[in-house]
Amino acid sequence: MSRSGKILLAHGGGGQLTAELIAEVILPALGGQDASALCDSAAVTVGGDGRVVFTTDSYVVQPLEFPGGDIGKLSVCGTINDLAVAGAKPVALSMALVLAEGLEIELLGRLLASAGRAADEAEVTIVTGDTKVVERGGNQPGITINTAGVGAPLAGANLGFERVKDGDMVILTGPLGQHGLAVMARREGLEIAASLQSDCAAIGGLTAALIETLGDKVKWMRDPTRGGLAATLAELSSATGRNIEIREDAIPVDPTALAVAEMLGLDLLAAANEGKLVAVVAADAAAQAVEILTTHEIARSAAVIGAVGDAADMPLVEMLTRAGGRRIVQMPYGQELPRIC
Repeated sequence: MSRSGKILLAHGGGGQLTAELIAEVILPALGGQDASALCDSAAVTVGGDGRVVFTTDSYVVQPLEFPGGDIGKLSVCGTINDLAVAGAKPVALSMALVLAEGLEIELLGRLLASAGRAADEAEVTIVTGDTKVVERGGNQPGITINTAGVGAPLAGANLGFERVKDGDMVILTGPLGQHGLAVMARREGLEIAASLQSDCAAIGGLTAALIETLGDKVKWMRDPTRGGLAATLAELSSATGRNIEIREDAIPVDPTALAVAEMLGLDLLAAANEGKLVAVVAADAAAQAVEILTTHEIARSAAVIGAVGDAADMPLVEMLTRAGGRRIVQMPYGQELPRIC
């Protein structure tokens, strides 16, 4: 990555350019951590004898309200989910607001009420925050929300790339792309997508149920947000050095989301999700994991979609297509969809 260039929107898309920016510019300046070991949350020791899981995120979605959610709900659920897939029980959040002049106070009230409801439903407290107002920019007044969250590590959680082995199974909890495509459809005024709803939801109940029942048979978890399932599995393959094979006919699909993706020429595998879980579990626990997940309303369509394969010098993610062929699933290069989180 050239240091003489400039930041592009694609650097925030969750794909190859994002990975290069983090590994080659951000991390060397902030301590030189190994990029391959990074997750959306990190465990830290507090006071010498206590451990917490900590995360932070920022949200800039437009439109601010969309079918199935809004930026307030999104900011709470997204932060909770980053803690949950790290094997933690989310406990508390901070929320900082950057408001553009001209933002309607009534709209701000709706967004914050939505955030409060999402936190209450997840039994998480918003304990501190900050508010700034800036000059209006762009075509419309807006809001940026930054959140940080802390969680308590769950007993029995033992997650990491290093735990993923040949024969482990890959589980997905529901249809892909509903969030990204619902936001895009509202933004573009597409009537075909009238019934399409964002999947925005907190998944802490799913992750806790898996870990509490299956313990260390749960090897790794991630919420497939920016870059979607494609980026999630490409990262997993690269970090573990293992091939991954998924089956197209096993992946849950929302017909409306698929239709919108095809109409816009987008890859459903790369579309963002905000209420889905990808989990890697031991082969002998896969059936039980699916049974556990499908008892939850937001994971009724959970299914085993593939398996982890052998170690390889150049590991790949391959999808067996419905037609019987094979397709390589690549890490998205930049930002296939305009900003949706």
